[in-house]
Amino acid sequence: MCGIFAYKGYQTNATELVFEGLKNLEYRGYDSWGIAWKKNQQIQVYKQVGKISEASSEPFAEQESTLAMSHSRWATHGAVTQNNAHPHFSSDQSIAVIHNGIIENYQEIRDRLGRSRFSTETDTEVIAELIAEYRKTMDFESAAKKACHEFEGRYAFIAMSQEDDMLIAARRGSPLILGVAAGEWFLASDIPAFLKHTREVNYLDDDQMVVIGEEARFIDLLSDMEIQKRTVTIDWTEEEAQKGDYDHFMLKEIMDQKETIMRAINQNEEEILKIAEYIKKARGVFLSGCGTAGKVCMASEYFFSIVANRHVNFAPASEFPIYHHFLIPESLLIVVSQSGETADVLEAMKVAKEKGAKVLSIVNVQGSSIARTSDFSLQINAGPEKAVASTKAATSQLSLLLLIAYAVAGRLEEGKKLLIETASMINDMLNPRFLKYIKEVADAINHSEHTYIIGKAANYPMALESAIKIQEVSYIHAEGFAAGELKHGPIALITPGTPCIALIAEDEVRQDILNSTMELKSRGAYIIGVSPNMHECFDHWIRVPDAGIASPIVNVIPIQLLAYHLSVLRGCNPDMPRNLAKSVTVK
Repeated sequence: MCGIFAYKGYQTNATELVFEGLKNLEYRGYDSWGIAWKKNQQIQVYKQVGKISEASSEPFAEQESTLAMSHSRWATHGAVTQNNAHPHFSSDQSIAVIHNGIIENYQEIRDRLGRSRFSTETDTEVIAELIAEYRKTMDFESAAKKACHEFEGRYAFIAMSQEDDMLIAARRGSPLILGVAAGEWFLASDIPAFLKHTREVNYLDDDQMVVIGEEARFIDLLSDMEIQKRTVTIDWTEEEAQKGDYDHFMLKEIMDQKETIMRAINQNEEEILKIAEYIKKARGVFLSGCGTAGKVCMASEYFFSIVANRHVNFAPASEFPIYHHFLIPESLLIVVSQSGETADVLEAMKVAKEKGAKVLSIVNVQGSSIARTSDFSLQINAGPEKAVASTKAATSQLSLLLLIAYAVAGRLEEGKKLLIETASMINDMLNPRFLKYIKEVADAINHSEHTYIIGKAANYPMALESAIKIQEVSYIHAEGFAAGELKHGPIALITPGTPCIALIAEDEVRQDILNSTMELKSRGAYIIGVSPNMHECFDHWIRVPDAGIASPIVNVIPIQLLAYHLSVLRGCNPDMPRNLAKSVTVK
């Protein structure tokens, strides 16, 4: 959620550097932002409510500094105000802090230190105040360590001291990454902030601290011992993290799907077969994720049933902990997360591991918290996904899980062939004429305030996912339903002209969903059919290739495009929807 970016090095334009880096984290979702920097042994702070991209770098142009940190805030504790924006000072102005997460015991710390010392509504202020309190009798590093031992909850913070030429950062549960270059250090909540400057990174794990002075030293907060961290080279490029010639990241990432399916299935076959054997031997396999990743997991239930004749169980990550009654050491939890930092997924993993179960993660971010704490981890290799609404990551996740289902069935080569053919068909589908037609469909329904989507079998979860896409970027009320459930209530919502989208595959349930579509049509619905073949009940036919069991992958892409065009037509920002964040790192 919140964006964090800090710099220490030899460049004297540190304030401009962190300002520009913070712009690269706008996709994370925020409502206010700020920067702190050291100049002449004084900490100076600039804070604003609103968009970083609409602000000028002029206030920072002449601020010569080699030490700065920046933050974009997603309000949790306290209203969206300039005063509540980060960075936050201690009451004596000696310590400044930026923070992502929630200090759950902040009220108790406030009471102990004295409420008169606090001037904001945030939980973050206690970090600065507690470090400042301990700094009176010990050095900055010791004070920060002692404060960390008292914090409850999930956090990633960076602290700056008026008296010390260093940055100190610590994490528990929220992401924090150190970028390393010669004589320079970049601390951020996500890699795109510093990708322009370095691709060499160290990942902080939970209950670890980094102290950046003349060098970077890592400390295990549980043992208070210094530790060595492995340097990882990120294979993303700066170009991948930019929009290029596209108006929005969302459109670029939809079009990236010409290539990302192939990247997703380009896996080590031995590793896939090893995971397949573990799934076959496991006593209870669970799939779990949040939001779009959750819908991917739901579709994968069908993949494993249809392809591998194997029962797996899906539960949203936020609901998964109640399943602890069924977990045993022989169980396997498969989690899906684009960011690899989703708080509810990490909590689900914790519950599974407490029962001795193994965890397989499917992620997009190399070295993420979820990947590092899993027993097995596979990357979808989709490259940076910066639009809040997940597109290319979702289809890559679907592709990899379908490939695993084929491996479980002992038909890995067949699965790979199907997905290679699907990738080729997607490449052909995403042509200028197709894009123009989707925009025409969006023009036809963009004034509607309600849209319904139906699907059956593996396309039912894609109906739910389609509703998520339309909701989150266009703010149209959209709902997805299993086609067979229409007569059990939802059909009462249909009035003449109501847009209804039918996701149809050439499979054994085709006639069933066509019958449901006809029922909608007979009640006046405006039908948009997503199907390999035309049907007389369609008012608009969005033609998609016949991909067999991979139909959910091809069927969801035109809805991604439709949602994008609806967003633009309605004057919304498809990259940064209101009230949403790319990576949900708090529960």
